[in-house]
Amino acid sequence: MEKERQFDNFDEFAKGYRKTHNKAIEVSGADSDYFSEHKIIELLKLENSNQHLKILDFGCGDGNSVVFLRKHFPNASIVGVDVSEESIIVAKNKEITNSTFTTFNGTILPFQKEEFDIVFTAMVFHHIAPQLHKGILTEIVRVLKKGGRFYNFEHNPCNPFTRKVVRGCEFDKDAVLLKPSYHRNLVKNSGLERLKLYYTLFFPRHKIFKIFLGLEKLLSWCPIGAQYYIRAVKTSEGERESEVGNALMTNTNL
Repeated sequence: MEKERQFDNFDEFAKGYRKTHNKAIEVSGADSDYFSEHKIIELLKLENSNQHLKILDFGCGDGNSVVFLRKHFPNASIVGVDVSEESIIVAKNKEITNSTFTTFNGTILPFQKEEFDIVFTAMVFHHIAPQLHKGILTEIVRVLKKGGRFYNFEHNPCNPFTRKVVRGCEFDKDAVLLKPSYHRNLVKNSGLERLKLYYTLFFPRHKIFKIFLGLEKLLSWCPIGAQYYIRAVKTSEGERESEVGNALMTNTNL
């Protein structure tokens, strides 16, 4: 009997991941490092990078995002976690300062309750079987501090260019892309609040398109970006009760 899909296996791609990825995305006009850093720059729009934050990169793979988290969040303590043992070995070999990497069993994250200020995850959930999404997100919420922020970046299946690139990428052959509506409901039902969805990457990165890149900051509402991300907050019980109370008072005054 064929084993039920849970997490896509990246052990076989760990050492050559960047080379494989660069080949798949060369038509975009940018390399793998560019897109890794681009996501961190999106975080900078919404976070104070000088704070002493504790950040978890869930599904960190070979640690490429951690390189840029370290660059742009110099005071942060960063932890990367992944189910791929080979990818974690590659990440550890990068010797990124004030950063640690560990594996997990795909079910329970090896961290204490309310340990992280930010949980960041990029292009991970489409490699996880949909029936596991709820449980994984429950674990992410558990390890977030009250007031902590969750950022989840995903490919946009509504973009035909994105679908073409994914189809041509060797390690995306089993990927099941998340529709923004599904993604939004998944996060909303986890108990996280103040949910916002942003679309990104509207133009190729070839020089001829450079003059248009400045427009992207005005298009985050437009559902044709090649990728998108959700930001949500774990509010404290007190904050949640206050919000409910304010809503009731507002309704009473109608």
